[in-house]
Amino acid sequence: MSQNSNLPRVDAVEILAGIEGWVRIETPTSDGRSVNKLVDRVEGDLKALGAAIERIPGRDGFGDIVAARTQWGGEGPGILVLSHLDTVHPHGMLARNSFRREGDSVFGPGIYDMKGGAYLGFYAYRHLVRTGKTTPLPVTFLYVSEEEVGSPISREIIEREARRAKYVLVTEPARDGGKIVTARKGTARFDMTARGIAAHSGARHEDGRSAIKEMARQILDIEAMTDYGRGVTTNVGTIQGGTVINVVPVDCAIGVDLRVPTPEIGAEMVAWFLARKAYDPDVELWVTGGMNRPPYEKDAGIAALFEHAKGLAAEIGFALEGVKTGGGSDGNFTAALGIPTLDGLGVDGKGGHTDYEQLYYSSLEPRAQLMIRLLETLT
Repeated sequence: MSQNSNLPRVDAVEILAGIEGWVRIETPTSDGRSVNKLVDRVEGDLKALGAAIERIPGRDGFGDIVAARTQWGGEGPGILVLSHLDTVHPHGMLARNSFRREGDSVFGPGIYDMKGGAYLGFYAYRHLVRTGKTTPLPVTFLYVSEEEVGSPISREIIEREARRAKYVLVTEPARDGGKIVTARKGTARFDMTARGIAAHSGARHEDGRSAIKEMARQILDIEAMTDYGRGVTTNVGTIQGGTVINVVPVDCAIGVDLRVPTPEIGAEMVAWFLARKAYDPDVELWVTGGMNRPPYEKDAGIAALFEHAKGLAAEIGFALEGVKTGGGSDGNFTAALGIPTLDGLGVDGKGGHTDYEQLYYSSLEPRAQLMIRLLETLT
């Protein structure tokens, strides 16, 4: 790969060493204390570079949020670099998917989604500081602690920072082959609970009303709403019910994930879910939930920002492609506000949320270069 001599030089070995330090701190979203161990480290490293730090305490069991602002660029609208430090992985995943390099693949829990990308944002800032460079616009690096469960406490802060920005750069992982994200589906989540009537399954079966039977019918209806042609997917991801095998089950509960391509379809699907009624009149059914992240399409501002990034990538020596994805991120919030947002600027790799999660070592240098050049050239 060619490298323009005017570009800041970066060191993939150094980048990977930094990522390793973050990956070795396990950060399950639900364990705020563990997440804060990494927050402490990130805050200290950012402060050492001269950034002005705002640390917002977490709540509801989630970790803290860190906003770090560069010491240059003035007070006007600038660039928001948006990352999260939590992962879906429980404690112990590091033992199952140990940090190791095998050829171009480097393994570890959360290394792809998204500690690799989160570290690239920090690395770009550090590289600018130590090479004596600044950026035309002020830059805020925002590290949140609970993106993997929908950013319930950080959404307000994300939207606040986005309204102060001209551009948002999201360090979520790249898509296959290093593609960046220029549009995302919206996400919704629902909880559905059924309550029937308990009875002995042998002696008085006819007196019972099965909550599981009711929920089974609801699940088939929900799954049937998936329509790939419309870009709608429904997924019943969790289920709990019953007590023991010889009792007609009185309770059953499910959790549902919904993905939609447009706000209009989102409103339609939310109304459908909230209007669900029980098939059995003797069973009670409750549905709660709604849209969690709004969908966003590639508008003129995003298109222009992508073309700028595409040109920078060509200078560095690689072709950049944009893609729409069904996955949600905090970029949904910022793009829905009309702020030009580029997502998927993190590392390339595969296996997010799995026990074989990995990044590609070959992506570290070009992705870091791209982040540095975006910070240097956006005006």
